[in-house]
Amino acid sequence: MDKQTVRLLVNFTVNDGQLEEFTSVAQAMTAASQAESGTLGYEWFASANGKHYRLLETYVDAAAVEAHFMGLALKLVPKIAATCSVDLLEVYGDPGPKVVDMVGGFGGLVYGYQLGLDR
Repeated sequence: MDKQTVRLLVNFTVNDGQLEEFTSVAQAMTAASQAESGTLGYEWFASANGKHYRLLETYVDAAAVEAHFMGLALKLVPKIAATCSVDLLEVYGDPGPKVVDMVGGFGGLVYGYQLGLDR
């Protein structure tokens, strides 16, 4: 991982009877993220029973994460939050002070880059 790259990991549990709406909002979030030049990855993974989802997000740098949080996230996170619970929110890398505060407000954790290999 490049020292400037920022990744997010978010785990969701879909509320009973809300899978269709959850999936619809997830699709809208993905489409909006695709239009963001600083978003390198925005990938959803589902458990076999369709109840649990994991979202992996990758951004080029802190400015890209902040742009995402101030745009797409402000619009669509409340919609997806109505369909599920957020079980885990973790940030890997330095997302900048504004995003650190926002993540902390959701009970999320930020892990600063230490060392590694990313090809």
